[in-house]
Amino acid sequence: MGYRVAVVGATGNVGREMLNILHERQFPVTEVIALASKRSVGREVAFGDKKLKVKALDDFNFTGTDFALFSAGGSVAAKFAPIAAAQGCIVIDNSSHFRMDPDVPLVVPEVNAAAAAGYTKKNIIANPNCSTAQLVVALKPLHDVATIKRVVVSTYQSTSGAGNEAMDELFTQTKGIYVNDTPTPEKFTKQIAFNVIPHIDVFMDDRYTKEEWKMMVETKKIVDPAIKLTATCVRVPTFVGHAESVNIEFERELSADRAREILRESPGIMVVDNPEENGYITPVECVGDYATFISRVRDDATIENGINLWCVSDNLRKGAALNTVQIAELVGREYLKKAA
Repeated sequence: MGYRVAVVGATGNVGREMLNILHERQFPVTEVIALASKRSVGREVAFGDKKLKVKALDDFNFTGTDFALFSAGGSVAAKFAPIAAAQGCIVIDNSSHFRMDPDVPLVVPEVNAAAAAGYTKKNIIANPNCSTAQLVVALKPLHDVATIKRVVVSTYQSTSGAGNEAMDELFTQTKGIYVNDTPTPEKFTKQIAFNVIPHIDVFMDDRYTKEEWKMMVETKKIVDPAIKLTATCVRVPTFVGHAESVNIEFERELSADRAREILRESPGIMVVDNPEENGYITPVECVGDYATFISRVRDDATIENGINLWCVSDNLRKGAALNTVQIAELVGREYLKKAA
């Protein structure tokens, strides 16, 4: 059985990665349609060895399309996702627009696959924020064993999380500094080259940023509403790959050794943790991989039941495109076949 799949935002970083992953994972398709704004119509994007000509989202009728994978921003999703859903298409949206809608499941397949069954309420499934996706893959297996009380996370997020223009700004500023040009921030609030910026998305009334708020509320929705989480989200001068320093406090005893064992057996996770041989993963090393990498697992002696760990993942893959395709695989396998 094959599916007709539309990729909305096909010319962006995540849209192109969706097309790559659909091909890599041999997602069963009869047709793939690349959609974007009218200014991108006629451009070509790669799907395996094929070239797809981009069509206009504004004029597209989703009737007869099985899945629409959206990665075109919240305003586009707000307007067009309900249209696609009403025309019988299952929408999987990568923006933040639907994530906290109680009638829209927020899904990471390794963590809460059963929640995907709720797509029938609106024909829409939400993909979590990139930094949340990799975090909950690591938290869930530990939570199942020892029950997480509190998480303190600091993120080190790459420029690709802010789009093509952000990556270009890092490149341009870095190159310019070597020839004594003064860096001019445009996409970011401050210089990004050779710097870190503790500011992702807008500031809220409580002085947290919206990116930090997303991590808090999305983790509760995906894993457990009882978990307390506080975050500091930081943009760093890398192109791809998000890293997180995570401190976890449990209700019950869980040693670092036992946590390592649990994570090694958990889906979607690769444990690389051998400090004596520099056995830890950095963002550069995770690019292009499907796994969420865990390193530097160690006991926290300052609290009764606590550990620290280092979590790294390709944000364009697990944080966005891969998770979206995995949701489509899950729905296609578990729900569409039952309805057939």
